Amino acid sequence: MTEKVIERLIRATGYTAIVALILIFVFLVKEGFGLFNDISPISFLTGKNWYPISDPPKFGILPILLGSLWVTVGAVTLALPFGIAAAIYLAEVAPPAVREITKPVVELLASIPSVVIGFVGVAFVAPWVKGAFNLPTGYTALTGAILLGFMALPTIISLSEDAIRSVPKSYAEASLALGASKWETIIHAIVPAAVPGIVAAAMLGVGRVVGETMAVLMVTGNAGVIPTSFLQSVRTMTATIAAEMGETVFGSPHYEALFAIGLALFAITFVVNLIADLVLRRNREVR
Repeated sequence: MTEKVIERLIRATGYTAIVALILIFVFLVKEGFGLFNDISPISFLTGKNWYPISDPPKFGILPILLGSLWVTVGAVTLALPFGIAAAIYLAEVAPPAVREITKPVVELLASIPSVVIGFVGVAFVAPWVKGAFNLPTGYTALTGAILLGFMALPTIISLSEDAIRSVPKSYAEASLALGASKWETIIHAIVPAAVPGIVAAAMLGVGRVVGETMAVLMVTGNAGVIPTSFLQSVRTMTATIAAEMGETVFGSPHYEALFAIGLALFAITFVVNLIADLVLRRNREVR
């Protein structure tokens, strides 16, 4: 009896999450789709100018879409090597006592508020970037990428370690029996077998940084231009919504455009997480 009640509660929780997701999507469509009565979705996505209060207003999100892309790619590029290396160390090299202390600390990093990380970026990272590259300002895509890479590390490390530890011990035993060293076994047997899980960890890390708001709002400079370098100031989609939503007139084209950005962001994060889930599911089926 108790098991049936618990099973129904779990099922109800799952259905509630699905319904909430659908309602969020419907709300975004309802509030933002009116913009496309005046501008085509293609023009919205490919327009090079975001001037919502000009006359006439221009709602092209290509600069902020590319700004989000640059920051996200930079963050994942920085975080992935360190995350995989840390995961290998925790899963295969670290003594049990070190692992028991380090793993909770790594997971605790995910709970640090993004605004606190943003303050660290303003106080330390931005001045360092400015001095290191002799720039007029340290508020650049690189600064945002460094902070978001740090924020993605807990997700990448934790999930990658789980993927590595899930590799059957027979893989390592067979490799060692053939005369490979422990390091050769890790690099040529264990890590390749864990690649699907590591890829899923990277995708979830991408989902983590794409939706980040406060840190990028504080350190990327918020310049709505098409970026050509990591040393330029950029503006991301999340920062645009956070910075402008409080200044818009309810129901105005600007208001609808911000919700349309939210709809695009929702679609991107949904696709990223869906791909990560499919990779993880495929990895489980292979196991």
